[in-house]
Amino acid sequence: MVVTIKDVARRAGVAHTTVSRALRGSPLISLATTEHVRQVAAELGYQPSAAARSLKTNRSQVLGVIVNSIDDPFFSEILQGIDDVAQQSGYSLFIAASQRDLQRERAIVRTMREHRVDGVIICSTPFSAEQSTQLRSYGIPIVVINNQSTEDYRYSIYHDDLDGSHQVVCHLIGLGHQRIAYLGYARGGRTNLKRLTGYREEMQAAGLTVHDGYEFAVQTSDPQGGMASVRHFQSLPQCPTAIFCYNDMLAIGVLRSLQESCLRVPEDCSVAGFDNITFSAYTYPPLTTFDQPKRAIGERAASLVRELLDLTGDGDTPGPKIQTLKGSLLVRGSTARPVVR
Repeated sequence: MVVTIKDVARRAGVAHTTVSRALRGSPLISLATTEHVRQVAAELGYQPSAAARSLKTNRSQVLGVIVNSIDDPFFSEILQGIDDVAQQSGYSLFIAASQRDLQRERAIVRTMREHRVDGVIICSTPFSAEQSTQLRSYGIPIVVINNQSTEDYRYSIYHDDLDGSHQVVCHLIGLGHQRIAYLGYARGGRTNLKRLTGYREEMQAAGLTVHDGYEFAVQTSDPQGGMASVRHFQSLPQCPTAIFCYNDMLAIGVLRSLQESCLRVPEDCSVAGFDNITFSAYTYPPLTTFDQPKRAIGERAASLVRELLDLTGDGDTPGPKIQTLKGSLLVRGSTARPVVR
């Protein structure tokens, strides 16, 4: 005999809606109740039917995830966090890359609509207002990670980039550096602005001058952009003794270019990155960076989508929710006290 969700509810002594929520890991159900329901379901041999659930709930059990670029290692840990929560809740992921291209965005939205995704997570890409409006018109809830658009979203997860930038620059100043440069990403939107602002505030608080040319932005956020920037810094009347980079990918390029110029890191120039991608621990020397809680960010975003789906399923209108997570500085071998000459 096939065991139904009502059989589990009777044995567990709860409503069948509670069983349904507990089995998909809803945050609306307490951990104790969730564990009790799952134990009873296991004892009875209950096996949920994805097809039946989709027909009953009019949901596909699929979450859409939109990133800027699939090959950016920054997103891998965020995606892992999203997938952890999705798997626990019985969801699969539909991942697409926008490449900052409006036509690709339109195609992604159209395809996600055709595949009836239940919710969408937009990861650190300047998604157009036109396409986000289109998603909402379909009744699809949206959660944005590190919003890069001019539009404000009701449901957002941020990393505290201002705090992270303060910590990196404070570290460099504490080592004794006075000629500190900031290498930014011209297309980095709000994130770049926050990191640049933190740099400026720390320099001002320390009474240090930001020399002409010390704030420099490149058009790509990859190692090639970092390598190109070194030529700029070397052309200045006074080279910086430390370079704070928008992200680790730029910092990796800076490291290589400095070394190709026969400059020693950190003796001749300290280098600091941001994000703590996996590669940053394996550069030579290992990169000082700021560790964003990337996996936790992904988990929070997926949990928030799940919460929105639970609430909208009950006919409620969820209020705005914006969460900000903090990271921590990782000091490695690429930063040290400036050499006095």
